[in-house]
Parts: sequence; C-alpha cells; structure tokens
Amino acid sequence: MAVVALTTGLAALNGRAVIGCIAVAVAVLSGQLSTGWSNDWIDAERDRSVGRTDKPIAAGLVTVSTVRTASFLALVACVPLSLLSGWRATAVHLVAIGSAWAYNAGLKGTILSPLPYGLSFALLPAFVTLAPPTQAWPRPGLMAAACLLGVGAHFINTLADRDDDHATGVRGLPQRMPSTSVIIVGVGLLGGCAAAIWTLGGSSRSWSGLLFVGCLITDLGVVGTAIAGRPRLAWILTLVSVVGCLGLFGALRPSLI
Repeated sequence: MAVVALTTGLAALNGRAVIGCIAVAVAVLSGQLSTGWSNDWIDAERDRSVGRTDKPIAAGLVTVSTVRTASFLALVACVPLSLLSGWRATAVHLVAIGSAWAYNAGLKGTILSPLPYGLSFALLPAFVTLAPPTQAWPRPGLMAAACLLGVGAHFINTLADRDDDHATGVRGLPQRMPSTSVIIVGVGLLGGCAAAIWTLGGSSRSWSGLLFVGCLITDLGVVGTAIAGRPRLAWILTLVSVVGCLGLFGALRPSLI
C-alpha cells in the first residue's frame, strides 16, 4: 500500500487527472499483489519450517495453489491496467514487476539482492512520467531518489526476519552483513533519498525544511528502534519515512521531468 500511495501521489503531482490517478493506483496495486503473493507461495516451505504463523499459507488458512493462482491472475490483470497509462509506461512497469519476481524467485538469496529493489523502485517514477500528460522520462535525480528509497527499505526490512532467513538459507547481501552495518546502510540510504529530493529544488521551501528535518528524525528513530531490538517498529518507521519523502516532494513540487 505504501508503494501504491507513493506512485499515485507522484501521478497527482505530475498533473494526472483523477481517473488517471485511479488507473495508476489499480495498476500498481495489481503488480504489488502479484509480487507479494508470489513471494508467499515461493517461500511457503521456508515459512512452514520456521513456524511463520503470521503467513496465511504457513498457518494453513489458504493453500499454495490458491495463492499461486491469485498471483498469476494479478500479474495478467496488471497488463491491461498498465496499458491505461500507455505502452511505454506499461513496458517499464512490467520490467519493474519482472525485477521483483526475479528477487522472489532466487535473487533474494544472493549478494545481488539489492539490485531488484533498486531497479524496480527507480522505474516507478518512469511509469508515472511516461504516461500522460508528460510522456517523457523522469529526471535522473528523481529516479536516483526512488532507487535509494527502495534499497534502504530492503535493508531495514530484512532485520525482522534475520534469524529465519539464516535458518532457511536465505543469504542476501544484508543477511551477510552484521546487523549494525545493515542498520547504518539502510538508514543512510533512506536519508540519502530525502537529501536527493531536497536537491531537486522546487518553487517553495516554506514547509519543506521542516519535512526534511522530520524525515531525518524519523530515520534516526529507525536506528534507535532497530538497535533496541524492535525491528517491526523500525519497519513501521521506515514506512513513515516513505510517506515523509512523498510529503517533502509534494511541498517542494519540483518538476518530474
């Protein structure tokens, strides 16, 4: 839902009409559902082996085949829904989803695990700007900010499942690093996203300074809660940071292209 809100917000800031923003929201939602569900059915046995009762498959609430079918249906639905934004936007969106599926299918357990996050998030602004009314590639700085946000979130997201990942052989780049290093890198990337947005400039900085400081304070909160052994709360604060970055972008209102 955070990714849906982020992308739809960018579409609104890019001057997309209400119906166009809805088209963006449902397309991104279908892609996110496909990605999330594929992750769950691919990891079903791992989740069962470590007793992940918070996962519906591992808890026996739904079958693997049901989730697999739902995942592919969401993937198929994503194509016509993305085409509501034009073929160029559709192409980059499908590349972003393919990158996320590649992470689920095996890259999550390799040293290359941050790459799908970086690529998929960097392409989200392109999905917005290649659609009407601009139909052009976004500013490189905007793609860089989105990339930093995605990779930073990846690092922080691994903290809560660190023990389970080690037990089931998932050895992505963050899992190969000391937890303190993961926290430092993850928060540094989140802060870098806010800084990258700030450097994009814009027409107004009246409230943006406070939002920028708020993002940095939230990132410090991520550090504190993660070090204190509360990774779930650290992840919630990471999502707050994502919303804060979108708010900062909205306050600055820089050009997307």
